[in-house]
Amino acid sequence: QVRLVESGGGLVQAGDSLRLSCAASPRTLSITVMGWFRQAPGKEREFVAAIRWSGGSTYYADSVKGRFTISRDNAKNTVYLQMNSLKPEDTAVYYCAADKSSFTIATMSHGYDYWGQGTQVTVSS
Repeated sequence: QVRLVESGGGLVQAGDSLRLSCAASPRTLSITVMGWFRQAPGKEREFVAAIRWSGGSTYYADSVKGRFTISRDNAKNTVYLQMNSLKPEDTAVYYCAADKSSFTIATMSHGYDYWGQGTQVTVSS
C-alpha cells in the first residue's frame, strides 16, 4: 500500500508561482507513473501532468504546458509540481496520484491506483 501526502497549496494572485509536493510512503518500488490531477468546483477531475518514476519522461495537459513543470526526487520519494504564471482558472483542489501497474502515462483518473487527499490552490485575479 502506498500513501500519498500533498502539500504546498495556498492562495496566490494571478501571475504568481506555487510548488506542490507529493510524498509517497512507505516505498515507491512498485510505482511506475505519478501524476497530478485537479478538480474545480462543479467540474470533473482533470489531468494536469505526469512523470514516469523510472526515466523521468513527462506529459502535460495543453492547458498547463509551458507554465507547469513536474519533477521527482527519487531519494525523497517525492514528486513536485512547479506552477508558474498562475491564472484564476487554475483554481482547484490538486490531487497527487500513483500508478503501480502500467508504464503508459494515463490521463484518465481510473488509470491510477493510489490518491492523495488533495491540496487547495486558489488564484485570485
